[in-house]
Amino acid sequence: MFYKILIANRGEIALRVVRACREMGIASVAVHSTADADAMHVRMADESVCIGPPSAAQSYLSMPAIISACEVTGAQAIHPGYGFLSENAQFVQIVEDHGLAFIGPSAEHIRVMGDKIAAKETMKRLGVPCVPGSEGGVSELSDALEIAGGIGYPVIVKATAGGGGRGMKVARDAEEMERAFLTARAEAKAAFGNDEVYLEKYLERPRHIEVQVFGDGRGGAVHLAERDCSLQRRHQKVLEEAPGPAVTAEERARIGRVCAEAVAELGYSGAGTIEFLYEDGEFYFIEMNTRLQVEHPVTEAIFGVDLVREQIRVAEGYPLSFTQDDLAIHGHAIEVRINAERMPDFAPSPGRITQYHAPGGFGVRMDSAIYDGYVIPPFYDSLIGKLVVHGRDRAEALSRLNRALGELIVDGVDTTIPLFRALLEEEAVRTGDYTIHWLEHWLERQAAA
Repeated sequence: MFYKILIANRGEIALRVVRACREMGIASVAVHSTADADAMHVRMADESVCIGPPSAAQSYLSMPAIISACEVTGAQAIHPGYGFLSENAQFVQIVEDHGLAFIGPSAEHIRVMGDKIAAKETMKRLGVPCVPGSEGGVSELSDALEIAGGIGYPVIVKATAGGGGRGMKVARDAEEMERAFLTARAEAKAAFGNDEVYLEKYLERPRHIEVQVFGDGRGGAVHLAERDCSLQRRHQKVLEEAPGPAVTAEERARIGRVCAEAVAELGYSGAGTIEFLYEDGEFYFIEMNTRLQVEHPVTEAIFGVDLVREQIRVAEGYPLSFTQDDLAIHGHAIEVRINAERMPDFAPSPGRITQYHAPGGFGVRMDSAIYDGYVIPPFYDSLIGKLVVHGRDRAEALSRLNRALGELIVDGVDTTIPLFRALLEEEAVRTGDYTIHWLEHWLERQAAA
């Protein structure tokens, strides 16, 4: 069993892991940049090590600094959280080469799922439904035009090594195809150093559905139903809920079983999320995230399980503490991401928090590492908290979310709290009748009003 874990992350997810370690009787080590010297995860951990200047490249992304911190403190394992090095196969290999444990999947599984084409080929082989598209990377425009004609327009051009919406362009006819193809390749080259792209059928009104899976690394796996993450801006999730309001019980059981069987056959270890576009009752695989998700708390709420604790147990070599038959959905949960951003342009709003009050009461959870007087640094992601509510059904969860947003106070910086207050007034949000394009269109209407 681990007696000391280093957390290679910052902010609310680092604090989340510190708390799990403390409940398990495991000492925690926080790493931090000079900009995060006063951060809550540093204050709450048993030990802390400064690993560099504010730049993430010189601190949270510095593999030598993190490995050195393990050696200095005697930590046996590293929990990567999400972002930063959490899906870096090279880092996992280095961790294991130094005799340390990585709390997550193998380097090979991260490598395969990090390549969009290899991931799609693997999932097709395992029986997971995929979006019709090119069989691999496409390097010539003439080939792209031929493939698009066979798939049928509209199509979307995607970067093989892409993420976060970069290197993605939609073409609705052959004329648009040339521009989309060349632009996507240029964006991919600039963002990822790899200009390879591939083509997929573009779905007009899909929802973004992701299935939470968990493997024991020995051929055993379960699924913990799905989350609906369709409310997005520029391919970035804004609100997530579980279970998905549009997914039937039969569809849930079907896609969950397919995902669990695929993960089991892979011999996958730890938490993972298989993401789909969902339209007209059909699921189409888009990618697998080989880490804990930002929105994992909504799954924890409806199943009553601690996914971080389970990650640590599996990394220690223990079997899963629950079986598929043990997992039953209870109620409905919703998470909204509270970002330090100025509306309506979503510009970052770093600065000092002059007053902070977290909401509370039955069915309310606030995952945040901010406090009165905390200075939000300008160097990192603008996420400062996740407000999670749980109710007996979706209507109760929405009512609870509205109440909790009214209690939440973050003064001194601009936040996305007003956005969610406004969204709860919308009929489409109240009924759950929205697609991945709905929020973008709503924001355009608000800007034009």
